[in-house]
Amino acid sequence: MEQVNEESLAAARKVVAVHINYPSRAAQRGRTPEQPSYFLKPPTSLAFGSAEAPSVVERPASCELLGYEGEIALIIGKPARRVGLADAWRHVEWVTASNDLGVYDLRYADKGSNLRSKGGDGFTPIGPGLIPADAVDPAGLRIRTWHNGDLVQDDTTAELLFPFARLIADLSQLLTLEAGDIILTGTPAGASVAKPGDVVEVEVSTVEASGSASLSTGRLVTRVEEGSTAFADFGARPKTDDLQREEAYGSRAAAGLAPVEGAAVAGTAVGHVLTAALKAKLESVCTATLSSQLRKRGLNNVSIDGLSSTRPEKRVVGLARTLRYVPNREDLFKTHGGGFNAQKRAIDSVNEGEILVMEARGEKGTGTIGDILALRAQVRGAAAIITDGGVRDFSAVGAMDMPTYYSNPHPAVLGRRHIPWDTDVTIACGGTTVQPGDIIVADSDGILVIPPALAEELADDSIIQEREETFIAEMVAQGHSVDGLYPLNAQWRTKYEAWEAGTAND
Repeated sequence: MEQVNEESLAAARKVVAVHINYPSRAAQRGRTPEQPSYFLKPPTSLAFGSAEAPSVVERPASCELLGYEGEIALIIGKPARRVGLADAWRHVEWVTASNDLGVYDLRYADKGSNLRSKGGDGFTPIGPGLIPADAVDPAGLRIRTWHNGDLVQDDTTAELLFPFARLIADLSQLLTLEAGDIILTGTPAGASVAKPGDVVEVEVSTVEASGSASLSTGRLVTRVEEGSTAFADFGARPKTDDLQREEAYGSRAAAGLAPVEGAAVAGTAVGHVLTAALKAKLESVCTATLSSQLRKRGLNNVSIDGLSSTRPEKRVVGLARTLRYVPNREDLFKTHGGGFNAQKRAIDSVNEGEILVMEARGEKGTGTIGDILALRAQVRGAAAIITDGGVRDFSAVGAMDMPTYYSNPHPAVLGRRHIPWDTDVTIACGGTTVQPGDIIVADSDGILVIPPALAEELADDSIIQEREETFIAEMVAQGHSVDGLYPLNAQWRTKYEAWEAGTAND
């Protein structure tokens, strides 16, 4: 098998990289693109690495987050310009392994071009072996990545969002792909951060039937070293925050970050008040019962009214996170509506088991959530989204496993009627007040807002009430009148207690 060498590296005039192409990565990122999108890496970022002669990459001085991404690289063999899907693969000569390295500390610096964050010298190691493209099925390749010997990425090209031929045909519509050009085809879930002293290995192989020998590139090996040359003060300097750490490592837990206050802790609690035991109690009773118990305590205005659910069969319990929209005013939308605004911040910070509740003032003339942001909330583990406004991309949102409670579908974008203003404040939604940290319980009967201080006794009394109602229903089914039975008088209560004792002993 031929090997990557200095000559093959020198032949590359362009290195084109795809942003998102694997469904696993799209789920991790919380967005599935409709079309492929790309960025360029300079040829000076290319490096060769093998087990015998690993490439060495510097984590730049003062940088914290050197991310690695195992990828399949395609090397163009003959120029491609305006080629069709049927002919596109014929323009690829070789398939090899690559590692799309980059520093998250500089993502902010180039407005999405990735030039400094992804373009450093040695940031695109490829090799070591070259698999002939005409010897493989492009939908039958496997990509694996090891970090310090641990397998961290393992996926195939069977279900890519954008098959390789589509990438080549798409790019060739506007630019000529020349012999030697390299296309990095995206990374699956599992990419993370490498530190000085770490070793990252990437291998591409064919997926063969059991017992068949597979073609392989061998392992592309890259060793990370600490850079020693400081950045000058006349350019962008490295900087990072917890959001970048979470993105680089793939999750807050993987980054070693504490859960957001009130967020779920797997296996223990869904917050300081909503423990796993309390959550289970609330999930065992219906909102009709909880509502009657709230009414006994003088709380009548604790239901979010007038909304429909995309998943009415589901019972949902979680802690409220809040987002407030204010009426659109064009000058204020310019300052608050774009970029990483309050809506996106709310979506990107909702945690496992939490419910994002939106105040949209009952405005039905525009959307307040669409498919991409709803998917991001679902990927982050949100229990539900509740909005008293409209929902865009309704078919896609409605198909998600996570329930969304909404006023109506509407095709218009947010800015038609709303400005995303602030998060985690007291809001009004569907006719009631919701505070961050309130407990939300929703089922097919409706949505309730439960003050956390009352939740434990409310759940216990609701369980008792539903046991009584189970007994009452059995008696009614046997032909008894509801007079004195519903509610229980003294005589029937004695019978209920005997029934309860008997069922407890069964």
